Amino acid sequence: MENIPNNTILLIINPLAGGTEKDTELQIIKNYIENKNYNFAFYQGTGKQEYDKTQIIEYYQKYKPQKIIIAGGDGTVKFVIETLFDEDIIFGILPMGSANGLAKDLDLPNDLEACLEIALQDNFKMVDSILINGMKSFHLSDLGLNAELVKKYHQSKIHGKLGYFLQMFPTLLENQKPFHALISTEDTQIDTYTKVILIANSSKYGTGVIVNPVGKVDDDIFEIVIFRNLDVLLILKILFGYLPLEDNTIKIIKTKKASIQTDIPISFQIDGEFCGEVQQLDIKMETQKIKIATPR
Repeated sequence: MENIPNNTILLIINPLAGGTEKDTELQIIKNYIENKNYNFAFYQGTGKQEYDKTQIIEYYQKYKPQKIIIAGGDGTVKFVIETLFDEDIIFGILPMGSANGLAKDLDLPNDLEACLEIALQDNFKMVDSILINGMKSFHLSDLGLNAELVKKYHQSKIHGKLGYFLQMFPTLLENQKPFHALISTEDTQIDTYTKVILIANSSKYGTGVIVNPVGKVDDDIFEIVIFRNLDVLLILKILFGYLPLEDNTIKIIKTKKASIQTDIPISFQIDGEFCGEVQQLDIKMETQKIKIATPR
């Protein structure tokens, strides 16, 4: 078998993350890593999940990398970490997607070389993992209007931040009726009508908008944020960074385990990936955490 140096950095890149090709960024990353005297290897995703999953596992087993760097948005980050979830390794993130919410929550900069510097050093956070109907979430998942936005974005031919923007207001301003939900935790039960239910391991959407001001990625709990109403005024407040917690249409519940039942099938997304329509969610914290490189 080929003798691969154990100082290898394995880059896994989504070449179309953010709606643009990444040839220039790939060369910058390669030069930076090699100039730091690491062996550089990379895998470019194809968008075919089963194939990519198999290839990522094979690359990991072949190179036995010292670190894995993920270049892409929240969806790419989730896919790679989930694929290698049981491996004891530090993941670095280069935020290059349409939505980079986890990177924002970890205070990662926008500058590519600054993120590379962080990815290659040894400081990291032990980030929580949430299991939702058997699927892992490391960032934000939700039922309702935002999941509708994610669905329309994936159906659109225009990707990147422009794609999200073009779908945002038509989706949010649709006159959809609230849906009925029964939310049960170990401590409480809430029977309500709502437009969005957020299952949050962190505080910000990929756009940087704060939707869960008490959220932390490493506190061993998650929050359920209930938006009973989303009128134009509330949407504008949230978009401009003000979440009015005194508004009785918003409620935040902290918990380690919960279930959600709805009266009708509702659009559902996990970490920026549309997962269809559901009427039942079973949610719990996982005991295992993941290591993600963060600034000192």
